[in-house]
Amino acid sequence: MSRIVVLIGAPGAGKGTQARLLQSRLGIPQISTGDMFREMKTAATPLAKEVQRIMDAGELVSDEITFEMVKDRTSREDCRATYVLDGFPRTPVQAEMLESLAKDQGKEISAVLIDVPFEQLEQRLTGRRNCPVCGEIYNIYSKAPKVEGFCDLHPEEKLVHRSDDTTEMVKERLETYQVNTQPLLDYYEKSERLLKIDAGGTPEEIYSALEKALAANNAIA
Repeated sequence: MSRIVVLIGAPGAGKGTQARLLQSRLGIPQISTGDMFREMKTAATPLAKEVQRIMDAGELVSDEITFEMVKDRTSREDCRATYVLDGFPRTPVQAEMLESLAKDQGKEISAVLIDVPFEQLEQRLTGRRNCPVCGEIYNIYSKAPKVEGFCDLHPEEKLVHRSDDTTEMVKERLETYQVNTQPLLDYYEKSERLLKIDAGGTPEEIYSALEKALAANNAIA
């Protein structure tokens, strides 16, 4: 049976990197809520227009509308088999919504915690830089670009340092993540569907552990 692989991890844990590796190496689509929100900014569908209205008003997009975005995106042809969700669900309420979607799509759910010590996360986040064109992520401590301050893939593009990647704000974000995400981890742990990956190593080491865990869980062939 095909799967919905839910990647869970703190900011800077490398969920996006691992999802992109699964996509490029195994052909498993990465379905990112961040990508969906960016797509909604320019789309002309009724759902996109509603999301645009909410965001323009400075309001939070509800669980129901976020779920509709996920449902709409995963109804496309590339998601007929296994796909990876990056950024959804974030709460037990959203997890319950995903259960109904998985049932409708005839899929099982495997949740994976990309587990990184918080002290490592602080360094990853404060040193993070990304390309505004392709989204490629670099780090001044562990994955520096070939030319300082510029993307390897788009040499004309200056890398961006997020304004909230300061030490103080990073600590606050990690504390908030820990409080908000623990109920979601408990939700999947109770149903024995939570896999834990030690993500303290290099991206390649993390990917190797992730692939082995998913294969052992029959989430991938």
